[in-house]
Amino acid sequence: MGEPTLNIVELGEYVKRKREDEKISLRDVAQKINVSASTLSRVENGIGTPDSATLARLASWLGIPLERLMRGSLMETIHGESAEQVEPVIYFPTESMPNIVEAHLRADRNLKPEMAKALAELFRVAYTQFANQGVEQTDKNE
Repeated sequence: MGEPTLNIVELGEYVKRKREDEKISLRDVAQKINVSASTLSRVENGIGTPDSATLARLASWLGIPLERLMRGSLMETIHGESAEQVEPVIYFPTESMPNIVEAHLRADRNLKPEMAKALAELFRVAYTQFANQGVEQTDKNE
């Protein structure tokens, strides 16, 4: 794979999407992960590179392995690469189902990057909607 790299713009998009999905403020997230609000704002806006401690805290809050942050792209695809260059999809039990599905979609050589990203977003929306309905049904049955 080569030297680990970080795509700060995609990291920022990922952080902002999770924060908005959870409907929490930037200040609340910053406090929760013990970083300054200005640092988190810079991350969300793709400005500068966070230090290793901040990256570790972000990875933990995002529920994704730090290794995935350091691959250079959270949304990357391997479209067009040979089988020897294909890296395995690695995920951990603590990862959310939408993140796991997104990783598999990105790894699919038959999908272009923009198609994998669109499908991942569709799945994320549908999963959230149906997961919430499942919780509502369970509450009604109790």
